[in-house]
Amino acid sequence: MDNIIIIALVLLIVIPAGAYVYREKKKGKKCIGCPRGGKCTTGDCQSCSIYNRAE
Repeated sequence: MDNIIIIALVLLIVIPAGAYVYREKKKGKKCIGCPRGGKCTTGDCQSCSIYNRAE
């Protein structure tokens, strides 16, 4: 019974998140979750300085 509850909780999180990403991609957004709101200078979120920091 515990396994069913855990699976249901995971699905309750994963399915809406996947649907959100699908809807946003369908609208044409390239940078979903970009910390700059998709307003990067080059238009490509991978080129934002936040992604290119040395860790």
